[in-house]
Amino acid sequence: MTTIKSPLSKEAREVAGKALQGALVDLLDLALVGKQAHWNVYGRHFRSIHLQLDEVVAFARTSSDTVAERAVAIGVAADGRASTIAETSGLPPIDAGQLSDDDVVKLFIDAFGTIIGRMRERIDVTADPDPVTQDVLIGITSELEKQYWMFQAELA
Repeated sequence: MTTIKSPLSKEAREVAGKALQGALVDLLDLALVGKQAHWNVYGRHFRSIHLQLDEVVAFARTSSDTVAERAVAIGVAADGRASTIAETSGLPPIDAGQLSDDDVVKLFIDAFGTIIGRMRERIDVTADPDPVTQDVLIGITSELEKQYWMFQAELA
């Protein structure tokens, strides 16, 4: 078995790897929470929220793949196991059962606020050790902030 050689120092790889792993977990959880809400949302704005959640899930899945592949490219194993997500995600939990459209919107405003704060911390810590990882995180955070705005507009 060959080990992936990274252009980063061991210390830089550890910082970037930790940031990428945290982002991976949060994005995978966002996709799971999004699908759970998608299946169980009801209310006057059902259709628009239902479709918006599909967009969130697609984005979160694509972004989690980008993050995992960046981790592996720098020689860090990506861990997207369900147990890892359950133990380390920073996103607020979602209730089981049917969810009103207003409750779903509020949940996703909270979720996006949380994940954006965590992503911005990761952006800060990766600035010096790995600007390439930082760039990946910046691009993902830009879309998270767009979705955050769109969910807030639902309640305006």
